[in-house]
Amino acid sequence: MAFTKLWIIAWRDLGRNKRRSFFSILAVGLGLALLIVMNGFVSGMFADTLENTIRLETGHLQLRTPSYEEEKTSLLWKDLLQSPEVLAQQANALEQVEAAAPVLWASAYLNTRDESVGLRIYGIETESEIYSPFRDAMVSGEFLTEDDRGGILIGKRLADSLELGVGDAVSVAIIDADGRPDESVFTIRGIYSTGVFIYDDSAMLMPLSKAQAFANTGGRASAVTMWLNDQEEAETVAAALQNPEVKTLTWRSLNEVLLATFETGVSFYLYLYGIVILIVAMLIANTLLMAVFERIREIGILAALGMKGRQITLLFLIEALILGMFGVILGNIIGSMGVAALAANGIPTGDMGAAATNMALGATMNAKFNPGGMISLSIWTIIITLVASLYPAWYASRQEPVEALHSL
Repeated sequence: MAFTKLWIIAWRDLGRNKRRSFFSILAVGLGLALLIVMNGFVSGMFADTLENTIRLETGHLQLRTPSYEEEKTSLLWKDLLQSPEVLAQQANALEQVEAAAPVLWASAYLNTRDESVGLRIYGIETESEIYSPFRDAMVSGEFLTEDDRGGILIGKRLADSLELGVGDAVSVAIIDADGRPDESVFTIRGIYSTGVFIYDDSAMLMPLSKAQAFANTGGRASAVTMWLNDQEEAETVAAALQNPEVKTLTWRSLNEVLLATFETGVSFYLYLYGIVILIVAMLIANTLLMAVFERIREIGILAALGMKGRQITLLFLIEALILGMFGVILGNIIGSMGVAALAANGIPTGDMGAAATNMALGATMNAKFNPGGMISLSIWTIIITLVASLYPAWYASRQEPVEALHSL
């Protein structure tokens, strides 16, 4: 029997019970739509968190001394870069580098009349493009200038929690490079809101020269941070700047823990994908098996007229393929609408975002279209649909004509 005729018969058979066929297609579509939305949400959360971390903290590439450990926020001279300005100039001379600037990190306590909080000092070159995300995030006051000797910037969440505003004076205490405690009074010049909790809650910015004097680091810096025109050029730039006294760290190595965390999260979501697809497969198998039982006599007639077992098997596989294809089309439409809605509006992270102190989660988590993921999920949905139809198709092909004709 011609393949085209099998398609016609399969289409006619699915039309016999339009209600059941519709709900089968709807089940496939909703299952796929759920997977597409989940995939888009995970992709968006990962992309946003990584982008926030690169934009506000690590950059695409950093230069440090081999002995520097970021977790300790060391201010010891042996752990700091001796000539950070020279290294920044060398980096800025490379065509792959968009911007490069030194930064000094230090742990500190901000003290008000009623409360003390721990935070991290960022000594920055205020004119550098590297810190434009903070400049663009200003909600009140003014951004720092390089010659400001007593001004700082803090995040809006921190300011609100301590009931501070622009112009207020606060006391900041640190342990300097010599291991001696020091304390100084600073004036809040401005307040920013990046939308990323770990920076809005616990970061304080001051001019690099003032931070160096306050921490007694003698012109040294913790690192030189770089933005690249293309992040895939990180290894090339790292090789160009490599020297025995400097350790180069690309965005991948700087975000190794974050990347590993998301790989683990993706593995968990794969299990959820499997559960959803399994449910869809069971629904398809049930639909086709019911169709087989309803058409036992017809199958017997087809077999008696000379249709071979493999043709009967192919007939039911075609029916499954039709259900799968329409389900995939419906699923992509519904899923794309869901991803678009989450991309535009996002899901507020609330207390979860504030609690994630090691991740640069924003105030909202937005989905992101992942065309490769959508295609992959669509293909796997059709494959699983066909696999689920194998047993009903095999069962139909095994019917003996005589027994099938006497089944009713």
